[in-house]
Formats: sequence, C-alpha cells, structure tokens
Amino acid sequence: MLNRMLCAAALLCCAQAAVAEVAVSIGHLRVAQPLPPTLSNLDPVPGDLGLAGALTGLSDNATTGRFLGHSYALSDRDVPEGDDPLSAARTMLAEHRFLLLDAAPEVQLAIADLPEAEGALLFNISEGAGHLRDAECRANLLHTLPSDAMRTDALAQVLVQKRWTDLALITGTHPDDIAYADAMRRSLSKFGLKLRKEKTWAFDADMRRNASQEVPLFTQDLGDYDALIVADELHDFGRYVLYNTWVARPVIGSEGLSPVGWSPVIEQWGAAQLQSRFAEAHARDMAPEDYAAWAALRTIGEAVTRTGSADPAELRAYILSEAFELAGFKGRPLSYRRWNGQLRQPIAVVHPRALVAQAPLDGFLHRVNELDTIGLDEPESKCEAFR
Repeated sequence: MLNRMLCAAALLCCAQAAVAEVAVSIGHLRVAQPLPPTLSNLDPVPGDLGLAGALTGLSDNATTGRFLGHSYALSDRDVPEGDDPLSAARTMLAEHRFLLLDAAPEVQLAIADLPEAEGALLFNISEGAGHLRDAECRANLLHTLPSDAMRTDALAQVLVQKRWTDLALITGTHPDDIAYADAMRRSLSKFGLKLRKEKTWAFDADMRRNASQEVPLFTQDLGDYDALIVADELHDFGRYVLYNTWVARPVIGSEGLSPVGWSPVIEQWGAAQLQSRFAEAHARDMAPEDYAAWAALRTIGEAVTRTGSADPAELRAYILSEAFELAGFKGRPLSYRRWNGQLRQPIAVVHPRALVAQAPLDGFLHRVNELDTIGLDEPESKCEAFR
C-alpha cells in the first residue's frame, strides 16, 4: 500500500514538473502613416487591421497553452500622426520582449536599433519593402508579411506558365506604387519576361464618371501586349483600368489578377476554418496584414510550445532553425529564411472571386526549398545581420 502511494506521489510530481508555467507578454504597436486621398471609398481600411489577426493568433495560442501551463497576453498601442513612435516603442519594450510592428520601414528600423530593443524579438507585419530584408536588415526583426519581391515573383511565375511574355506596365506616383513597379521589373528580368512599354498614371481627376473615355485613350499607345500590369498599391485608380483598356487584355498586378499574402478566396488546406473563425470574431474578412499578424503570434506560440521557454534569444534560435515549422493553412509547412528572417510562404495569385494559382508553381525548382524561388534567395542577399 505504501509503495503504491509513493508511486502515485512520484507520478503526480512528474506530471506537475512536465507542465511548466510560462508567461509570454506580446505588444502590438501601430504607428499611423499619412495616406493621400483615393478616388474610391469602396474599400475603407478597417480600424483593427492587423490587430484582429493578432487577436485570432492569441486565441489559437491560448488553446494549446492552457494544456501546457503557457499563458499569452497581448497589449495594443496606437501612435497618432505627429507623436513620437520611439517613445511609445521604449515604453512597450520595457514591458514586452516580443513586439509586432505596424509602421513605416524607417520607423521599424529605428525601433529595432533602440538600446531597449536589444535582446527583444520584433515582427514586421505591415511592410513589404525589400531593403528591410536585404542591406538594411536587423537581426532582431523578423518578417511575416511577404516582401514585394515574393509577390511579384509569384505573379511572374504565373505569367511564364501562361506564356504571357509580352507585357506593359502602368505605375502610380505613390512611393508604394513605385516600389511595387521596381520589384515587378526585377521579377520580369529574373524569369526572362519582356516589358514592352511603361506609362505613369499621374491623373488626379475623378475617374468614376469618365473612365470609359479616358482610360482607352491613355492605354492606346501601349500597343498590343499579352497582359497589362498595374502598380497601384493604394488601390486608387487601378479598378478603373479593368475593362476600359484600348485592347482587350488581362489586367494584373495590384488589380485584376493579383499576388497576395492572404485572401478570402483561399479555402483549401483547412483555410476555410481559419477564415470562418476570423469572420465570426471580427465581422469581416481576413486581410494579408491580419494573416501576417496571426502568423507572428503563432510563430511565438509554436516556438514556446516546442522549447518550453519564453526567452527571446532561445526562441529566435529555434525559429530560425531547420526544426521550426508553422502550419499556416497554405498547403505546406512555413519556415523562416535564416539569412534575413523572412517567413517562407506560398503566395496566392487570385482575382476577387477565386484562387487562380499558388506559387511556387510546378516546374520552378530550387536546390534547397522551392519556396525560395519567390523572393530574395540566399546568394542574392546583402543582409549581414543574420550571418
């Protein structure tokens, strides 16, 4: 009898030891950015963009964490235009060693360079700028939003597959439009495609009333082509280009057939379950920024689950290791590029009503990981912070 009681006590002690109490505190910092007015108000930016995805990820982490003795807390802070984002970041870093950043690229770099950010783990959930993953990378800054290059490479693979090799480009004047067009040119060159002609959209007139007259005239001198690429990352004028071009050709890029990190039309690989949970909780569809924030929370949760630790240095080492995998509802495990901290992930190429393809496409091979056929590959990287 005594032996049985001793065995039971020993088993209870082992069970209690196996469930280690780990508390993880995460911050979400959103720094407002000025945006110019757009021609249409059909797609207002949700007030909880990104944050809603983080809350969904927090809920998913809690589901697993409650069985392991792991708890997660999320704090949110908005920095209005004109306020000091670095002061807000210092305050949050004093309380949280994990921080999700929704801010302009230069602000993210400044936050990553703060003395208070040393030893912390930051996640870029809002910016696709290439230099954040390349020459200007930071060792404490990981990226769950796809880079511009990942999206344009995905679209270029579809163009190669469809043999749409003769192309034209219209670019807006906003810096995000210009950055997207630059990434698109690099992708076209990378995959051996030809850009026939380019034009800049510099109109500030209201196209809602006269698009059917103005757009054909604007596109007439582009000649013939297989597809028209539109670089309009503000989603300002591109919607009025569709079906109004001089020649009847597909419109692709920021409008029409678009490469995206996430879309409501993704329903395979269990994604419908994530979509429905998000919509039920937030009464809207999940946007790419929401998915990026969700992926950041789930990255932290998965790493904590596997290591049993809340130490940022230990979690970073595990996240960047070959052992890390994240189930991201995209048909294959997601992982991080050890040379620049970018989350590897398939890129959906969609139109507003359906998924058309998901890159990398069949036939695009890589010596290590086919996901590295989209975006900055290791031999191209100028990122020194991760070496």
